[in-house]
Amino acid sequence: MSDNSVIAAVDLGSNSFRLQVARVVEGSLFPLDSLKETVRLGAGLDASGCLSQEAIDELITALSRFGERLAGLPPQCVRAVATNTFRIARNSAQFLPAAEAALGFPIEIIAGREEARLIYIGAAHSLPSTRERRLVVDIGGGSTELIIGSQYRSFRTESIQLGCVGWSMRYFPDGIITRERLETAELAARGAFLPLVPDFHTSEWQRAIGTSGTARSLADILELNDLSPLGITRGGMAALREIMLQAGHIDKISLNGLRDDRRPVLAGGFAIMQAAFDMLGIERMNITYGALRDGVLYDLMQRQTQYDVRDRTVDFFQRRYHVDGLQANRVMAMTEQLFESLRGEAAPEDAVLVRHLNMAASLHEVGRSIAHSSYHKHSAYILQHADMPGFSRREQVWLSRLVLAHAGSLTKLDADVINDAEWDAILALRLAVLFYRARLDETPPWCDLVHHHEGYLLTIDEQWLASHPLTAFALNEEITAWQNVGVTLAVQTIPAA
Repeated sequence: MSDNSVIAAVDLGSNSFRLQVARVVEGSLFPLDSLKETVRLGAGLDASGCLSQEAIDELITALSRFGERLAGLPPQCVRAVATNTFRIARNSAQFLPAAEAALGFPIEIIAGREEARLIYIGAAHSLPSTRERRLVVDIGGGSTELIIGSQYRSFRTESIQLGCVGWSMRYFPDGIITRERLETAELAARGAFLPLVPDFHTSEWQRAIGTSGTARSLADILELNDLSPLGITRGGMAALREIMLQAGHIDKISLNGLRDDRRPVLAGGFAIMQAAFDMLGIERMNITYGALRDGVLYDLMQRQTQYDVRDRTVDFFQRRYHVDGLQANRVMAMTEQLFESLRGEAAPEDAVLVRHLNMAASLHEVGRSIAHSSYHKHSAYILQHADMPGFSRREQVWLSRLVLAHAGSLTKLDADVINDAEWDAILALRLAVLFYRARLDETPPWCDLVHHHEGYLLTIDEQWLASHPLTAFALNEEITAWQNVGVTLAVQTIPAA
């Protein structure tokens, strides 16, 4: 990414939407603009787990305002991430296209641990670069993320279904606060934290850091009302508890620093934070203003330079699942060659597909660590469901689909969701795997793949193919496989030059 590039991050949380625009200057980010929309999506989920039409209309309206601000920015300079409510909404696939159209850019629904990783990056860049181990706690509208890390590296990341919007709706739906309700909410939150205690207890870190809305709001209230000298303390939380109980209702609480947009979710956020203090042994929590959107900006900047965390994830998965690296590299190189042969001069959207295609070629054999039979199905399952730092849910679905398609019948694919460029990618990957079946550095001295009528034409060296009968047989099977999905794959040979 060149110096002075303008980049933007969109954080679509369960309690609010945020847009951050910054300029890259000598490897650092300088903020240019920010927008916030209080869109309490977490409260828009109905009993069946679907987002209501009213909530969808509200999010579309908010995103259209963001889209106006982002207009004109190149696609590679904008990254929009959606968190818990998008993850759990059963109808997200139905409203996502309209949301993307309003924003003008793709929206990545990220997994909880990926959210935690990005949160830590944002927090780390706003903290002193010390070697101490930090516990970062982010209580959002629909989920809570916990991270232990040092400097810019995270060691442990977790996400639990525990957010200030959901907890407030469940335990304080009418705004009434009683001691029994508060104790019940805290007890339930402690139960959610319980499985994480061994890895996140105070013995595993040296300083606790809070970030995002709930932590910042609680710190502001405690500091501005002289309940805590700095940040969030156990004593300050105890004092705030009594004030809330004496008020008896969220609307009757009168405290400096309590904003109107945070009032409806104060009680739920408080209960979760108190549970975190109790279960993880926290006595004091400092606050940082670096959060998810900042992490997205830094990650976006790194993707465009020499470092992309997705590359590290691919390398790790190759080691973890004992992938034959030489074979993966062979397949990747030929896949890219065949794809470029098909596509000619690459369109801008092809660059993203080539990136995913290379990753799919690198990881297409991860399933062999489970079983040789139908290994491509195991590979596809792993890539779709594993935690893959740096990857969005959509990217994992793309990888999974490409890998599932590289072997076996093509009829198992959902043709309605595969566009022409993806079919080209699938064919390129299948042929590369076919040619390198012997796992040797031996390929035809000349071959060419082009579009032909309503299908494809593969031209190959006649003498080479005659001396490789197994490959010739496999090509005939490949022709049949494509015929079964209504696509013609023709193979012609030419004499050696």
